[in-house]
Amino acid sequence: MLKPLDRSPVEVAWQAETLGPLSCDGFRVARPRREIVAGWTASEYVEGRHEHGRWLEIIAVGERLHAALADVPRPDAVLEANLDPWRTGDRVAWGDEPFAEVDDLLALRRPVTAPSQLVHGDLTGNVLFHDELPPAVIDLAAYWRPAGYASAIVVADALVWEGAPAEVAAAVDPQLLLRALVYRAVTSIVAGTDWKPTVELARRIAACASP
Repeated sequence: MLKPLDRSPVEVAWQAETLGPLSCDGFRVARPRREIVAGWTASEYVEGRHEHGRWLEIIAVGERLHAALADVPRPDAVLEANLDPWRTGDRVAWGDEPFAEVDDLLALRRPVTAPSQLVHGDLTGNVLFHDELPPAVIDLAAYWRPAGYASAIVVADALVWEGAPAEVAAAVDPQLLLRALVYRAVTSIVAGTDWKPTVELARRIAACASP
């Protein structure tokens, strides 16, 4: 599968080294290639389709993926190279960067003690289902956070963008959900997308989710 280069060459090589030999139990991955040709990259083609509403199954696939990634060392060069709206949103959510527009959300945060590891921070649209094969994970968005944070981002996306019922929030830790909502809200603001409805909904959900 070909796609335009959308990350640093350092990350392209690292993803190939990390995902290429990854042992997959109950899931598949689109294994990337390290070559960059005329601004294009490539990964293994995997069969499957995105299916709306399968949020809990996406979370379960993510848990299996993160168990397989648990021993991968922190990729400092990769994480420090990506200075984009998504990285800003993540940094704000975890207190690494101020952002006045969401101070009210940040005030609701409480300490999180779960250990950090390599996680895929954008699973919602990047898990493909197949009638006969295990689900496939594509387009790794690398973050160094607790594994439950990746699940919380799936829930945040489901609630804010995909019309999920409020009960879906019970699938994840409230404090991780709060950070996931801050992440998506700040990313929308920085990217200049239609962020106001998202931020207002995030505020309502975050107020309910925070103890």
